[in-house]
Amino acid sequence: MNMEKEEIWRLVFVLFLGQLVSFFLAVASFTSSLIAELGTDAPLTQSFFTYLSLSLVYGAAFLYRRQKLLVAWYWYFVLAFVDVQGNYLVIKAYQYSSITSVTLLDCWTIPWVIILTWLVLGTKYSPWQFLGAAVCVLGLGLVLLSDAGVSGGGGTKPIIGDILVIAGTFCYAFSNVSEEYCVKKKDRVELLTMLGVFGVLVSACEISIIERKDLESVKWSATMISLFVGFAASAFLFYTVVPFVLKMSGATLFNLSLLTSDMWAVVIRIFFYHQQVDWLYYLAFGLVAIGLIIYSVHDSKKANGTTNEDESESLQYEQLAEESSAIYNGVLAA
Repeated sequence: MNMEKEEIWRLVFVLFLGQLVSFFLAVASFTSSLIAELGTDAPLTQSFFTYLSLSLVYGAAFLYRRQKLLVAWYWYFVLAFVDVQGNYLVIKAYQYSSITSVTLLDCWTIPWVIILTWLVLGTKYSPWQFLGAAVCVLGLGLVLLSDAGVSGGGGTKPIIGDILVIAGTFCYAFSNVSEEYCVKKKDRVELLTMLGVFGVLVSACEISIIERKDLESVKWSATMISLFVGFAASAFLFYTVVPFVLKMSGATLFNLSLLTSDMWAVVIRIFFYHQQVDWLYYLAFGLVAIGLIIYSVHDSKKANGTTNEDESESLQYEQLAEESSAIYNGVLAA
């Protein structure tokens, strides 16, 4: 009976973490749409501050460990480069399409992940999982159909925005597959540190080439600064919490939790933007939800495979907490 209570509380905690991830994603999407609405086009700069925060926070713990890299640095460079491009494309899409379209089309990451894990990692999928992915694609196709109409996307050029999102989700899929391998087989702190460091370098180089003129025209008001800070904070927390959810629950609750960010996007569009939502969006969301449930329910092998790794994940985070405390005490002593 005690074990049942522990499992119930563990499930509640996992659901809570899943909603945190979904909330952080919704906040990042909301702030990006507001930045675009104010006429600022600086997606690389938005991501730059996120990577900077990752490198500073996790880099301190990584340096304190004084351990060698478990993965060659050039692989982290490739990972960071692809991740930066994914963030750039998706954030850029807010200049052309609505927050609803961007968040719904972001689910394109799932079929891309299926293809990449099948080709690269040799992961086997059941026919039910392929059916679930197909239903998701059908639902997302309705978003494209709606955006092609007169009242669809709510942006200036919704089709261009949709194409940017789909391209960005491919980059996200590559990044997610690589991060999944590093988190489960290597070291999470090393991953986030190197992702932050190389993300800063790649973003800075691309900013100097692509966004330098756009940054010069930005009016850095208190509102604009707060939006950039809000995006960086929410994205940083998203990167931080995702490994917890993946380790403790697997793909099922993770994907279902992210669905709520799509619902929040619709709520934001109705109540904050005072825009009408095309009826195809509701049908699209229903199909995406059904497809994700079909896919996730038949992903039980992966979800069950994470049980034995939970203890090592907890020990890793306890070690990180101890190291952070030691760093803080050392600073005070100095």
